[in-house]
Amino acid sequence: MYGRRKFISFLGKAGLGAAAIPPFLTSCGNTTTPSDSFRQGDEEALKRLKDLIVEGLQPSDQDDLLLSNGLDYHTIIRWGDPITDEDSFGFNNDFTCFIPLDESDPTDGLLWVNHEYMNPLFVSDFDARKYDNPKEHRTIEQVDKEMYVVGGSIIRVRQENGNWKVVKNDPHNRRLTAKTPIQLNWDTPIEGKSTVFGTHSNCSGGITPWNTFLTCEENYQSCFGDTVYDENNIATKVPGLYGWENFYDYPPEHYGWVVEIDPKSGSAQKHIALGRFAHECCTLYELEDKRIVAYSGDDKADEHLYKFVSSTSGSLKEGTLYVADTINGKWLSLDWESQPVLQEKFKDQTEVLIRVREAAKLLGATELNRPEDIEIDPITGNVLVSLTNNKGKNDHHGSILKVEETNGAFDSLTFNASTYLAGGEETGFSCPDNLAFDLSGNLWITSDMSGSSMNKEDGPYMPFKNNSLFVVPRYGKDEGKVIRVASAPRDAELTGPWFSPDGKTLFLSVQHPGEQTTDLENPTSKWPFDQDGIPKPAVVAITGDLIEKMNKLRQIEMNEV
Repeated sequence: MYGRRKFISFLGKAGLGAAAIPPFLTSCGNTTTPSDSFRQGDEEALKRLKDLIVEGLQPSDQDDLLLSNGLDYHTIIRWGDPITDEDSFGFNNDFTCFIPLDESDPTDGLLWVNHEYMNPLFVSDFDARKYDNPKEHRTIEQVDKEMYVVGGSIIRVRQENGNWKVVKNDPHNRRLTAKTPIQLNWDTPIEGKSTVFGTHSNCSGGITPWNTFLTCEENYQSCFGDTVYDENNIATKVPGLYGWENFYDYPPEHYGWVVEIDPKSGSAQKHIALGRFAHECCTLYELEDKRIVAYSGDDKADEHLYKFVSSTSGSLKEGTLYVADTINGKWLSLDWESQPVLQEKFKDQTEVLIRVREAAKLLGATELNRPEDIEIDPITGNVLVSLTNNKGKNDHHGSILKVEETNGAFDSLTFNASTYLAGGEETGFSCPDNLAFDLSGNLWITSDMSGSSMNKEDGPYMPFKNNSLFVVPRYGKDEGKVIRVASAPRDAELTGPWFSPDGKTLFLSVQHPGEQTTDLENPTSKWPFDQDGIPKPAVVAITGDLIEKMNKLRQIEMNEV
C-alpha cells in the first residue's frame, strides 16, 4: 500500500521539458501540455492556488449525477435527440473527442461520440426474458432499430453564454451505424470484401496527429457472433448475443478493428494492421520522424496489451504489431514472416491479424486483467493502462499499470512494467476504466463496476456504491490523493472524459443509466429526468471554477522552480 506521497512520486513529477511530447499531444485535449496562454496572469494569484483543496464526494447510490463543490454540469445531448432532420443521437454513448473547427476558437468544434451497444428493451421494445428461445421471436424491424443506434455520432457543438449546444442540421452532423459502408485499409480482402457494412461495439478511441477520430470496436461478438478454432485449426461459428446474423449475413471477421473517421467528410476506414480483438482504445504517439506508435488493450480477462509501430510516416498500415510480455519487459513481434511459430499455425499475416488473440498466446504474451483505456502521461511520457478487474483470478478491484519504455523511446522493444495504483477500499476506487490527463497533468479516472454487481449488500463493490469519476491531483495540498469528484446515476457508468482545448470544459458520457430495468413503467433510474420518465444515456459538459484552477496548478509549480 502506497501513501499518497509515494503515489505522486511513482507517477512522476517534473518540470516542463522532462519529456519530449509530440506537438499533436499538446493540442488534443485529454493528453496535453499547457499552452503559452496558460502561463499568463497574476503570478501571486496563481501561487495562492497551491492552497486549493478538492472537496471529494462520499460514495453515493443516489439516482443523480452528483458533483464536487466548484463543478457544474449541463446536458449537451441525449439518446434520441435530433442532430439533423433525418438523424438522431444514438444509444449508450461512450468515448467523446472534440476537435475545434478553428484552432483559435476552442468553443466551436466537432464532437465525436461512440455508441457502444444497445438495450433491446429500450431501443426496440423487445424483452428477451419473455421467451424460452428469444431469437425466434425477433423481427427485422426490431433489429434495424438496434443497428441504427450503435456506431457513432459527429455533431457540431458551440458554447453560447457558458453552455454547450448542438448546432442542429450543421452540414458536419452525421451518424455512422451498423450499416454504414466502411473501407478496409488493407491490400487483402477479408472474407471476400474490401468494403464492409457498419461499425458497432464502439467503446473508447483516440485522435490522430492529422485530426481524425479513432473509434474502437470492442465486444463485437455480441452482434454477429464469432469464429472459433479448435486444436486442429477447424473453425466453428458461434452465434451472437443479439442474433443479428439471423437477418444479415455480415461475417464476424469484419468487426473487432480500430476505425478512423474523417470528421469533416464522415468517410471511414478500418485499420487491419492494428489487429482484431476487443479494442478498448487506440492511443497514438508521433515520433520525431513522423512514424506512429499506437497502443491498444484487449478488454477481456486474460487478454493482452498491444503496440503498433509504423515503418513509414503517418501510417497505420505499414509497420509491425507487437504484444506485451510484461513479466520480462519485451514487445513480441506478431510478424508472420519472422516468427516460425506463427507460420506453423497461420497461412499469412492477414490470418495472424484476424486471429491475433491466438497468435499472442502462441508467442507467450502476458495475460492481463482486462486492459482497457491507455493514456500517455504528458509530464513524464510514461504509459498508463487501466486493468479493470479479473474476477476469475480474484482481482475484483483492478489496478493501473505503468509502462516505462526503455530510454523513453516509444518505439523501443523493451520496457519496465509496474503497478502504479491498485483499486480497493484503501485507495477508495474500484475497477478503473477510462483515463484522462488535463492540461496540468492531473490524472482523471472513471470506474466500471457492472450494474449487476453494484450496491449488493454481500458483494465486494458495496463500499463504493455508484460508479464515479476521480481525480489524482499532481500539485497542491492534495497531490497524489485519489478524490471522487462525480458520482453517476443508478446503474450508470461515466465514460469518455475529454477536455476542451482551453481546459475549461470536461466532456463526459453518462452511459446506461437504469440498465437493470426490467419494467419500463418502473425503471431503476430516471436520469436525466425527462418528462417521459425513461432513463437516457447522454453527454454532459462539466465546467466550473475547480476545473479551471486545476488546469493552472502546473503553471504555479513551474513559476516556483
